[in-house]
Amino acid sequence: MQFLFPAFLTALAVIAVPIIIHLFYFRRFKRVYFTNVRFLKEVKEETSNRQKLRNLLVLLMRCLAIIAMVLAFAQPFIPLSSGVKKGERAVSVFIDNSFSMNALSKEAPLLELAKQRARDIISAYDVADRFQVLTNDFEGRDQRLVSREDALNRIEEVRTSPASRDLSKVLIRQQQCLNTGKQENKIAFVVSDFQSNIADVANFKDSLIQVNLVPMRAVQERNVSVDSVWFESPVQVLNQPANLLVKVSNRSDESAEEVRLSLRHDGQAKPVGSLSIPARSTRLDTVSFNILHAGWHEAKISLTDYPVQFDDDYYLSFYVAERINVLSINGVQPNKYLNNAFLGVKYFHLDNADVRSLDYSKFSDYQLIVLNEPSVVSSGLANELKTFVQNGGNVLVFPPQTADLGSYSAFLQTFNAGALGSFEPVARQASQVNTEEFVFHDVFLNKSANLRLPATQGNFKLAPARGEQILTYRDGSAMLAKYPLGEGALYCCAAPLAEQTNDLVRNGEIFVPMLFKMAIAGAKGRQIAFTIGKDEVLEARHQVSTSGETIYKLRKDAADAAAPNAEEFIPEQRIFGSKVLLTPGTQVGDAGWYRLGLQGDSTLAVFAFNFDRKESDLTYKSEDDLAQGLQANMKVLSQNAEANFSQVVGEQERGIVLWRWCVVFALLFLALEVLFLRLWKV
Repeated sequence: MQFLFPAFLTALAVIAVPIIIHLFYFRRFKRVYFTNVRFLKEVKEETSNRQKLRNLLVLLMRCLAIIAMVLAFAQPFIPLSSGVKKGERAVSVFIDNSFSMNALSKEAPLLELAKQRARDIISAYDVADRFQVLTNDFEGRDQRLVSREDALNRIEEVRTSPASRDLSKVLIRQQQCLNTGKQENKIAFVVSDFQSNIADVANFKDSLIQVNLVPMRAVQERNVSVDSVWFESPVQVLNQPANLLVKVSNRSDESAEEVRLSLRHDGQAKPVGSLSIPARSTRLDTVSFNILHAGWHEAKISLTDYPVQFDDDYYLSFYVAERINVLSINGVQPNKYLNNAFLGVKYFHLDNADVRSLDYSKFSDYQLIVLNEPSVVSSGLANELKTFVQNGGNVLVFPPQTADLGSYSAFLQTFNAGALGSFEPVARQASQVNTEEFVFHDVFLNKSANLRLPATQGNFKLAPARGEQILTYRDGSAMLAKYPLGEGALYCCAAPLAEQTNDLVRNGEIFVPMLFKMAIAGAKGRQIAFTIGKDEVLEARHQVSTSGETIYKLRKDAADAAAPNAEEFIPEQRIFGSKVLLTPGTQVGDAGWYRLGLQGDSTLAVFAFNFDRKESDLTYKSEDDLAQGLQANMKVLSQNAEANFSQVVGEQERGIVLWRWCVVFALLFLALEVLFLRLWKV
């Protein structure tokens, strides 16, 4: 047994006070008058013996009461370890408030149980100790030590958050705060469900801080989530069906039957079917709908699941252009086959321009630019086309038979396409179409059918193995190759577009879909959804407001999700030429659609944000797994929900505390003293 305050043991000298009183009480005599001396002597002897016994018992009770009170102030304890520390303490308590803590324990969500654990931990320490209450939000106000009362008040404010942190980073954050205090005793508590994907506590190395892991356990580890959604095609076309691919995962050890999916598109909701997902597996489903208007579209895929619901909805937004613009830069005159290919489709619009009179500022209005046999590609045009491709456009090149090889080679080398070889007037037949590449993917219903492929009467040599071959000659050389750069690509044909050299223009089953798919691919595929908590950068076209206001704002209406009020904030913004880059940072807190606008102007863009699916996997580390690989200064506090956790923490910190028993015994001894004095008559 040890004492927390051994100096109080000096107060045991107070025992001398009742002893002295008792001795003086023995020396007191009382004169009694009585006629029969013999009878008086007998009575006196009997009374004296009983009084002595009572007085000795009273003295004993008083001494024992004083001893018990002194021991209570000295706070005796039986240490459970040899490293019991004395003095003031700096205590940090981390409360895992991520979405996985919405899972249920026997009676309440894990978060409520974690908050009660935190209260018990703080209550187990002295008023003079200092405390930190930390959550996944890593707020600046939590990076300081406060009083016990302030810490308890802070616990009441803890709410569920979309943020999720690796526990090694949490411990580093606790370490930084604890080191700001002057207290020598530093203790950290981590109250969490210890999901496997964040429970990397073994990576934290600091032997000066006592780390206590407090695991929370749900009754059932069950969750079905919409993990991701994407379009089958990168660009959506007006008045055409769109196919959404939906990835749904079952995170439990039991199969999920009849999981119902629904789609909300432009304010209208409709069921799209149900899924049965085996345990610990994933299903991919296709959701189809029609696009009936141009502009921005908002959609949401939903399923019904309980109790973890943050991952049941997936928001997305996308833009549908009124038409796809194509520019043909002609060396001599427009190509009639090129004009006719786009003439019959209203969704596509073709403009022709002479290579000698180009307006480079309008390149950004087009999705595909075709170089129709210009003899020379100037350095200025080459630089503009490179910028156009890097920003998401596509360029299709048909060099003429009399091409300036020097300028073309310099142009192609800016796309890492190598030099253009000399023209060879040799007849060649295309023998293979790359149907795995986007240009011809899903164009032919029967890929094994005998297609009539184009033939050429002469061609240039393209650099081998530099790009991806789309059309291939029989000798293995490329007739049409793709060279990606940035967010777009350069397509180069080895033969001129002229009809007498290349019969591609008369091969409608190859030429027309090739142009259409290149034009669609040229429309930059916008990201349909962003993740809350990540350093996302939003991109939009820069516009000048009618009021002259140049401050962009993001707004989320209350009707978009379960938020009670509309949200509006100004994100960090940078303007680069014709586009603006926005960084919302931590200002986005709820999933939903956020509309971009200027003061008094209409919606310029719509961005969809979803919660991180990192918390969807409810696989936890067991207590045995947590205990493996821990340092000597780390331990797992394993107690059920009904335990008096304040007492558990006190015993772990100071051992088995005995001062409460000392107070009980002191009161018992005083009660016995009163009973002896009142009920024992002599």
